Amino acid sequence: MQSYVDLIDQTFDFPTEEFRVVNNELHFNEVPLMDIIKEYGTPLKLTYLPKISEHIQYAKQIFNDAIKKFRYKGSYTYCYCTKSSHFQFVLEEALKNNIHLETSSSYDIAIVKELYKREKINKDTYVICNGYKRELYTSYISELLNDGFHNCVPILDNLRELDAYDKLVNTDMQIGIRIAADEEPNFEFYTSRLGIRYNDVIELYKTRIANNPKYKLKMLHFFINTGMKDSAYYWSELSRFVYKYCELKKICPELDTIDIGGGFPIKTSLTFEYDYQYMVEQVIENIQWICEKNLVPVPHIFTEFGSYTVGESGATIYSILDEKLQNDKELWYMIDGSFITHLPDSWGMNQKYIMLAVNNWDNPYHKVNLGGLTCDSMDYYNSEAHTSEVFLPVIEENEKLYIGFFHTGAYQESLGGYGGIQHCLIPAPKHVIIDRDANGKITTRLFAPEQDSESMLKILGYRQ
Repeated sequence: MQSYVDLIDQTFDFPTEEFRVVNNELHFNEVPLMDIIKEYGTPLKLTYLPKISEHIQYAKQIFNDAIKKFRYKGSYTYCYCTKSSHFQFVLEEALKNNIHLETSSSYDIAIVKELYKREKINKDTYVICNGYKRELYTSYISELLNDGFHNCVPILDNLRELDAYDKLVNTDMQIGIRIAADEEPNFEFYTSRLGIRYNDVIELYKTRIANNPKYKLKMLHFFINTGMKDSAYYWSELSRFVYKYCELKKICPELDTIDIGGGFPIKTSLTFEYDYQYMVEQVIENIQWICEKNLVPVPHIFTEFGSYTVGESGATIYSILDEKLQNDKELWYMIDGSFITHLPDSWGMNQKYIMLAVNNWDNPYHKVNLGGLTCDSMDYYNSEAHTSEVFLPVIEENEKLYIGFFHTGAYQESLGGYGGIQHCLIPAPKHVIIDRDANGKITTRLFAPEQDSESMLKILGYRQ
């Protein structure tokens, strides 16, 4: 019977840049995962910090290469979308790469202030403030502006947002406008609920911005949920957006920047194919062509990559607690965690991740279903991105099997309610940070232990 390593070899182009097997054990970015498991146990989440910088530098390179190739007369600025992961170790690693920030809510501003105290950013750092803004958010933005953060740029999401800045901001300021994009044809709504309606943008500028010396319209903002895909829908929406930039630029000379949002995909399968360089070149070329056609200068370009920045740095590791044959053909491997609470996108969006055994690669393999610990019937994982089945090594007598879900670094902790109360009181797993020192040696540290019952009792009101 074929072994698990044979299955992977014949299914994928393996090993890859990130994954290889040594002595029947999986290495992730040259990190021997069994060593991590032996030291910290499971379930655990891990973050491999060097991957964050690697992605940022690659994106900067391909954008700047495209700008050079097409002799594009604008610049490129990389922002990190903080909602993808707000953790201190993520932000501080990302900021080592001379990047800027995009925020989504009022408490993001508290993080911005803390980063400034730690001298990780300065008052020249761009802080692009997105989202529908309640009173506290506009108040915090105004405090930043009044304190000299002159590159804090609130992106107007509704027609009344300027009322807050009229009252609270006592200095000149840059602003942006988010244009409401049309949703994908198969979406439930025609136009995004976020942003200013396409036909209201010019009127907003003329009536509220053009004659007010406090405001300088710096940026137009654009984002669609599908991300940057080589599809008719994406190119159509990008073109509409750039045409609106050209229309507005002709009456607003200070407008000089567009923000094309995020949307670089991450690998969710070992069969992943995406030509990042081609997409960037096409974006640059399309923007330049439309601007030249309309006789306006090309804009500077901002992006807000979130999942792309941090997603591939993360992994979630489980041990198999038990195997249960529930009928003649449904074999279950029970994990020591929960998909609903630890990997909520796998449950709520049917998101697939790269899933591989960590050890026992020389064992035979068979088809299994993976079950989580909650009492919910939906707490399972039984298909992968490339197939409708899951295969894992057979567990021999007195053996322990460990499995890993990879590229889980974006959104899962925040969506799952990190450190809070989760379904069936399943605890948040321990979190391990992996880095490399100046000599390239692997270093690890425990960021947070597994959540305990005392913390839950306090949240629930049983402890003072």
